[in-house]
Amino acid sequence: MKPGLRSRGDEEEGNNKNNLACGYDYVNKLALNNSSKDWSIGLLKVVSWLVIFMAGTVFGLLVSAHFSRYVSDSSYQLFFPPNLYTADCDTVSCSNLRGFVNPKKLIHQMTDEELFWRASMVPKKMEYPFKRVPKVAFMFLTKGPLPFAPLWDQFFKGHEEFFSVYVHAMPNYKLNASVTSAFYGRQIPSQAVEWGSVSLADAEKRLLANALLDFSNERFVLLSESCIPIYDFTTVYKYLTQSVDSFADSFDDPSRNGRGRYSRHMWPDIKLYQWRKGSQWFELNRELAVNIISETKYYNIFRKYCKPSCYPDEHYIPTYLNMFYGSLNSNRSVTWVDWSRGGPHPAMFGASDVTEDFIRTIRNNGTICTYNARPTSLCYLFARKFAPSALEPLLNLTSTVLKF
Repeated sequence: MKPGLRSRGDEEEGNNKNNLACGYDYVNKLALNNSSKDWSIGLLKVVSWLVIFMAGTVFGLLVSAHFSRYVSDSSYQLFFPPNLYTADCDTVSCSNLRGFVNPKKLIHQMTDEELFWRASMVPKKMEYPFKRVPKVAFMFLTKGPLPFAPLWDQFFKGHEEFFSVYVHAMPNYKLNASVTSAFYGRQIPSQAVEWGSVSLADAEKRLLANALLDFSNERFVLLSESCIPIYDFTTVYKYLTQSVDSFADSFDDPSRNGRGRYSRHMWPDIKLYQWRKGSQWFELNRELAVNIISETKYYNIFRKYCKPSCYPDEHYIPTYLNMFYGSLNSNRSVTWVDWSRGGPHPAMFGASDVTEDFIRTIRNNGTICTYNARPTSLCYLFARKFAPSALEPLLNLTSTVLKF
């Protein structure tokens, strides 16, 4: 056969080979297309599962976080009830030292029992980790308005670093005081008070306890809405902070209005010879204030047996101090009052009574007392009982005899 010429058989064989090759190519292409399609479907499935998995994970984390927070809050409140430990520390956290030693806001949710426990805390370390300026806590026990607030504001003006104010009024009463007044925002959580009942002693202890939350308060003065200062702030501050004694009236009154109020059911815890009487308008140092709000034994005896006509506010603190802390007490009050007219209440003074000579007479009334173991005629720093009408003439005396 000549070169270049192919027979019919050769052509058929060549065609068969070409067809077979094309078949292989088609199969390969088909396999490749199927493989690519399967890979795309697999990738789509993987992506879909990843999306579903991530969505489920995010949802699970959100549910878990909400549940954990609920459980955490519930557990925290179970072991640390908020009404027990909330002291409302303003913008400063209670865990911050400044918020702990000097809470700015007085509103809290503590019961009396919780409050007294909190206020009874006394550090063993005597050195303070902050600059402590001793302050005088002026505690006002009132049913409602404070008619002499403008006079007290004049008295306090310029001495903000050296005093604190606390007001115990009836529970539903809201004191109307301007933002510039020393009385603004100074009402403490209170309860109803009935004259002649143990609720008066409760109110006194409540005032002491709230004032004790400020670790800078060193002296504690109980005042009423009818009390006025008869000296300037500097004189009062030095007199109290430099005294080695407290000033709580405590004396033995053998009459029916003294020993006659003693109940034999108090024996043997309180004996008749230990029984004392005194004005409720006291002044205490920090040590005695802590002891009074901390003790429960003798308070419960008074609550149970010193019923109306006994007047716990006139006997509880005087008797308790006499029994345990007599050496720390001067047994006199620094608040002057006139009982010369007789009756169950002291004399009331109005506008017509207030003159420069009247204030000087209160200051120099012939009384000689002891101050830091030395005799002195400066025995009273405050006076009561003044009617609201006395405010204007008293304000007129601030630049003269009162000097504030």
